[in-house]
Amino acid sequence: MAQQPQLQVPKGVLPLVFIGILAIIFISKSTVTIDSGEAGVLWKRFGGGVVTDQPPLGEGFHLVAPWNTVIVYEVRQQELTEKMQVLSSNGLDIQLEATAWYQPQQEKLGFLHQTKGQNYLDRVLKPAIRSATRSVVGRYTPEQIYSSKRDAIQEEIFDETKKIVEDQYIQLNDVLVRDVTLPGAIKDAIERKLDQEQQSLEYEFRLITAQKEAQKQIIEAQGKADANKILSASLTEKILQDKGIEATLRLAESPNAKVVIIGSGKDGMPIILGNN
Repeated sequence: MAQQPQLQVPKGVLPLVFIGILAIIFISKSTVTIDSGEAGVLWKRFGGGVVTDQPPLGEGFHLVAPWNTVIVYEVRQQELTEKMQVLSSNGLDIQLEATAWYQPQQEKLGFLHQTKGQNYLDRVLKPAIRSATRSVVGRYTPEQIYSSKRDAIQEEIFDETKKIVEDQYIQLNDVLVRDVTLPGAIKDAIERKLDQEQQSLEYEFRLITAQKEAQKQIIEAQGKADANKILSASLTEKILQDKGIEATLRLAESPNAKVVIIGSGKDGMPIILGNN
């Protein structure tokens, strides 16, 4: 039986294959792709750790030394919703649900990673919004929280939370109070009171409207009385005679058949007799 020839690899090829494998590993470890809405923090193993004196890596393809590391953060606006049990100014339990819109300060991303890490949400933002909410709600009564002061409470929570996190390399964009839940008995009492206040306002409005209408009628009547008084005072006997003469002249010029008796009316005023 004939012996098959063995495939022999040239001695110079093996080192080239080994070098090629090392090159592939090197390249794969040296490339980083940052997706849309993200940024990368560079950590240098032999260069002082986290890079904070340079902007973070932006979107796209990047080459880095294989012994360094890139930590990717989402830098677009994100949402945090928290449900909290807080106390009002008179010590009643209130359940409040708030949503915060936030994002890391991209230009300070290295400092955020160095001081807080990727779980900065649990370390900073959640405790901050809880603390601010308890502080703000504790200034108001349940009735104010449920009705008239909700917008003011929302704005105050935003302001106080922002003060806490702005030095922690976190940008707070807004805080929304989405839901407020009061104890059932308190809620019913507040709604009854608000309904009574609304009825009272409606009654007061009708009363004021009626008073204004009566005042308007009094003013109109007084105006008419004053006008008649002035007119009566101005109609002297001489004026009436002049007006009568003017009317007589106009009637005399009219083509209609009539008889005018001069000086036969009351106070010497003319009497006009027509055929109609």
